Amino acid sequence: MTYTIKKPSKVLAPYIKHYWMLETPVSSYPEYVQRIVPNGLFELTFYLGGKPVFVDHSKYTSFSLQFTGQLKNYFDIKISGSLSLFSVYFKPQGLSAFLDIPLKEIYNEVIPFHYLFRTGSERLEEALRHSASFTDRVDVTERFLIDQIRKRKNYYEFDRVNHCIEAINSKKGEVKIDQLALDCCLSRKQLERTFSDHIGVSPKQFIKIVRFQRTIYCRSIDQDVSLTELAYKCGYYDQSHMINDFITLSGLTPKQYFEECEPFSDYFYD
Repeated sequence: MTYTIKKPSKVLAPYIKHYWMLETPVSSYPEYVQRIVPNGLFELTFYLGGKPVFVDHSKYTSFSLQFTGQLKNYFDIKISGSLSLFSVYFKPQGLSAFLDIPLKEIYNEVIPFHYLFRTGSERLEEALRHSASFTDRVDVTERFLIDQIRKRKNYYEFDRVNHCIEAINSKKGEVKIDQLALDCCLSRKQLERTFSDHIGVSPKQFIKIVRFQRTIYCRSIDQDVSLTELAYKCGYYDQSHMINDFITLSGLTPKQYFEECEPFSDYFYD
């Protein structure tokens, strides 16, 4: 298995977290099921060849070039044979800078790329398909996204939304919603609407996901930390609170999750 990752250019750094690519040779890995959990990010995925199959989720379909919105909870994908994919992770506030639609409309959805970007989507897909390397695909994608962002003039809401996300990140998800609204110079109702339109989920749900991702990240850097200590370190009221959130977002208790899944946080990866 080959996993490659790259940071965006300075122009796109406010909007893109990173690009990544995964390639698995056909002979090396048998069929397996991978659990996908909410990570607080939007994802653009391009499948170069075979596509995974969604398990027990008939509403989801794999497209060659697709967007995944903010997720409500987990789902499983079945991977067999070789897999080669190129992906772009948008920051929570990043995708809204490119689009005019409320991002609540793609909440918990996997949709074709051309539904959101009607102009140039076919050209981008063809360019990605004929690119010879990961670096070439990053360059092709960057050119497309820079062209898109230059068409968006005076996106005044971005700074406000960005401030909200930075406030949550600086406190690692340990923030009260009323205090967050105050920090962002918004009423609670305005904050709810801002998150729904520009992040795709409510502030409460987003903070829950960030706290969940921070727990995974903290466990990844300290495999020996106890679950009790982890719960308090990551802002849960108690271990029961952490267990309930893990079951909701991953379908597993923390103990089961860390036994069955590699503790890797896309949100806190830097």
